[in-house]
Amino acid sequence: MIRRAFGWHLPLMTVAALMVVVAAVCVVGRVVDDRIVSGAPVWDKPAKFALSILVYAVTWAWLIARLPRFRRQAHLVGTVVAVALVVEQAVIVGAAAAGTTSHFNVTSPLATTLWGVMAVSITVLYLCAFVTSIAVLRLRLPDPALTLGIRAGALISLVGIGLAYLMTSPTAAQLADFHGVAGAHTVGAEDGGPGLPVLGWSTASGDLRIPHFVGMHALQALPIAALLLGLAARRIPALAPDRVRVRLTAVAAVAYLAVVALVTVQALAGQPINGPSPAVLAAGAGIVGASLLAAGIVVWRGGAAPASPVGRSPDDAPAQPSAASSLAEISSRSK
Repeated sequence: MIRRAFGWHLPLMTVAALMVVVAAVCVVGRVVDDRIVSGAPVWDKPAKFALSILVYAVTWAWLIARLPRFRRQAHLVGTVVAVALVVEQAVIVGAAAAGTTSHFNVTSPLATTLWGVMAVSITVLYLCAFVTSIAVLRLRLPDPALTLGIRAGALISLVGIGLAYLMTSPTAAQLADFHGVAGAHTVGAEDGGPGLPVLGWSTASGDLRIPHFVGMHALQALPIAALLLGLAARRIPALAPDRVRVRLTAVAAVAYLAVVALVTVQALAGQPINGPSPAVLAAGAGIVGASLLAAGIVVWRGGAAPASPVGRSPDDAPAQPSAASSLAEISSRSK
């Protein structure tokens, strides 16, 4: 199975394997190295990036291997993505080893150069993700709900990656009193304050890492939602029709995009994830309520069987492929 996975896209899967090693090294580093950078253990940041890159690389390797068209071109673009990911992580790990920050650091010519290299790699990554996302729009799997989940996830992921650029401009406080830092992920306070365990998201002010993370990983979340609907359809007859699962996946995609927009507004307003304003809470409740209502309507309307063609009973209709069978079929095609 591992050998087959490396056959999807060797450079990206090699990066994924490398990130497993990097994450393990970071775990050891956290135990033996008690240095603190920006209010967090020095090896936390490279560990989190290693896990995120691991998931991202595996996802794109899997998708590129299943493209019906432009696979060769996408494979080349995927190789560029692999290089960009390695460059970015190398700077992050190097900065951690040196006991300093990687992002927004312009305290010295070397730090400025490394931050510039990261900025270029991030831009290259975004452009490559844009190209491969366009190719993914041509992807058509046996399960239409999974197809929609992948397409929507790829597009929303582009939004999430793009939100990272909101962090790169110097803040008003930095411009007024410059100390070698140009940019911040925290809004309304300096980086390095109290944050959530593991994730580190600020619990004292807005944090732009939240919409960036949530948006970027739509690439995994929405296809997983479609897969879960396919599995649930085996036990819940109301979910069996393709049209129901496709519409529910569409509802999930719209709701997900709305959540990305909401947490972006919350972060820009300087509100911490654990302290949303009444307006943000009301908007969140509205998203949940509207999504549940739309999902309920989809299931209710989808439960009515369409009229059968003359001469054919409903029992004669061809069986629709499940999400699991879709995965099995496309896996066999990629061998």
